[in-house]
Amino acid sequence: MNFKMTAQLMKPLFANLLNEGGPLFMYTLLITLIICIGLIVKALLKGDENGKTQKLIASVSLFALVWGFLGQIIGLITAFDFIQSFGNVKPEIIAGGIKVASLSPAFGMVVFLIARLGIIALILKKK
Repeated sequence: MNFKMTAQLMKPLFANLLNEGGPLFMYTLLITLIICIGLIVKALLKGDENGKTQKLIASVSLFALVWGFLGQIIGLITAFDFIQSFGNVKPEIIAGGIKVASLSPAFGMVVFLIARLGIIALILKKK
């Protein structure tokens, strides 16, 4: 399998995961990821003498983490309401609901970790 074919397979997969995890939460997390990467690049290129950009990156990354877990809680509440209203539900449906509810916090953790790695890079650049 070559790179072009892999890229073609990954594009729909990533788009599907964004939509499966709840577009409101997943696209907000994608925007926070783009913001964090932009702030990290800006701080690495232009410098961050007073540390304001570093604090902003930390705040945005923490927001992404909490936003992801909020998406999970809302997803689980919705799934439990569905189970309660229909009663006897197949385990496959429950497993699918748990998978979908786990996508948002997983992406939030990825955003958080990327931002934290950027903060570490900024700290190392200062020294």
